[in-house]
Amino acid sequence: MDKRFSIFLSALFCLFLGGMLAVSTLLPDREKSELENRSLQQVPILSLEKLWNGEFMKSAEKYAEDQLAGRDLWVALQAWCERLTGKRENNGVYFGAEETLLNRVKEPEEDKLAQAMEHLDRLVSNLDVPVYFGLIPSAAEIWSGRLPQGAPTADERALIDRLYRSTRAETIDLYGYLSAHAGEDIYYRTDHHWTSRGAYYGYAALMEAIGQEALPLESMAPVTVTEDFNGTSFSASGVRWLPPDSIQTYVPDQGNEVTSWFFGKPEAGSLYVPSYLDVKDKYSYFLGGVQALCVVRTQSEGPRVLLVRDSYSDSLTPFLTRHFSEIHLMDLRYNRNSIKDYVQENGIDQVVVLYSIPNFISDQNLFLLGR
Repeated sequence: MDKRFSIFLSALFCLFLGGMLAVSTLLPDREKSELENRSLQQVPILSLEKLWNGEFMKSAEKYAEDQLAGRDLWVALQAWCERLTGKRENNGVYFGAEETLLNRVKEPEEDKLAQAMEHLDRLVSNLDVPVYFGLIPSAAEIWSGRLPQGAPTADERALIDRLYRSTRAETIDLYGYLSAHAGEDIYYRTDHHWTSRGAYYGYAALMEAIGQEALPLESMAPVTVTEDFNGTSFSASGVRWLPPDSIQTYVPDQGNEVTSWFFGKPEAGSLYVPSYLDVKDKYSYFLGGVQALCVVRTQSEGPRVLLVRDSYSDSLTPFLTRHFSEIHLMDLRYNRNSIKDYVQENGIDQVVVLYSIPNFISDQNLFLLGR
């Protein structure tokens, strides 16, 4: 390579950087990335305190990254390059077999896990109604055969067995039901949640634990509501070449009264919210997404159940409407109310603590179980 050509390349590179800077400066800032499904850094506010502790520079660097012109293209290009170089993971998401994205599950912090189980057992002691405990294994566990060879992830089966042996709550064999149907589409390929079919097997496991019989899957007709779902794993990984997922429902929303608490005030809701099918966050089609409390009153004659839960229960709830007169769903991230008081005030007959393993080992609010 001669000197003139080196100068030409250097000039071309500088021109490219200058052009990117100019375009990024002229374009209006974006508040959110739909593909990444997250809010983007806005212009940081300068102060002496933030300048001194380094927070301003960190925010400025993040702002430059987030507001870079053509960011979505560069994120996808990075994932492509990593794939070509043989890398099988990006941002904690593995590029798995059968066009599947699998989230890595970190090993739990043992002291925090022990505290969580203490809070759970305190809940059992505080209540005069049965308490059931269920841990939902991730796709990385049930579909471990799709992981890249040697990909590290937590041993979820061993973790479930150990925690189930240690608790005074009644346990739900979610692992057994899901692993028995691992050859089916029980998780989304581009999202960390289970599909409605996977939620059905979760429902069947719950019914067995409480001594009831689940309705047969064959008695329900699946309805595809969208074939264009790209979930959270898609957003985090930068992978843009996989075909999207489909979302199905098995239970029609008939005769149910749904009340949702999003910002402290009750609002009329429904089992399914079709408007979410037109946006990126399509999983919020179930119940309308994240909320502090949701109460579903059905036409069924049955007990009242409280689910202390994460978002996996959103797609599980429709199946429960055939068995319970009321289904109460509480999210401890946004609801600080005493579970003991809530059970007494609302005549709850059964409590189910139901979490996916990644959420259970990382949730900072499980201390509320024992209040």
